[in-house]
Amino acid sequence: MASSTELIDRSISFLDEIKNRTAGIELETWLNTTYGPGTALYDDLARMITEGVRDGWAAITELDGPKYRRSRLAGPSELLNYFSITAVYMNSVEPYRGQYHQHPYGELNMVVPLDPEAKLMGPRGWSGAGWTSPDPGSHHYPEVKGGALIALFYLPAGRISYDIAAPAESRG
Repeated sequence: MASSTELIDRSISFLDEIKNRTAGIELETWLNTTYGPGTALYDDLARMITEGVRDGWAAITELDGPKYRRSRLAGPSELLNYFSITAVYMNSVEPYRGQYHQHPYGELNMVVPLDPEAKLMGPRGWSGAGWTSPDPGSHHYPEVKGGALIALFYLPAGRISYDIAAPAESRG
């Protein structure tokens, strides 16, 4: 059984490797090529975060009932090269939007589908298992469709802003 400490420890060498890279399409491509599904890092982190959600230590704070939950697993620290680590669980067959937010310094987001058809809307469209990497300054609604998934995300300096107003055409 995995623990948050084990997941954090497994992330350290990864964060050492990417600490000087900038979020965006180039990093997203590199992450999917170097650490995509089937690699030791992706598979280890996917197993640990899936166990964490199942065992109740990850994605425990309900934002919209049990279908949309989040929790920060680690704040930015020197050990993590000043990245934070957060887990989000989303579950909806029909397209579902979470909280609108901005990534001041970008984001590295590992997508772990729990259902085979589950997909997350990333900066370049819907994606299943793998990585997305929204650019610095990007903002969006997290969206899921096709079932349950976990997003394990790493934020440079732990920066994320939920204070940004959603575009008028996106408000319901």
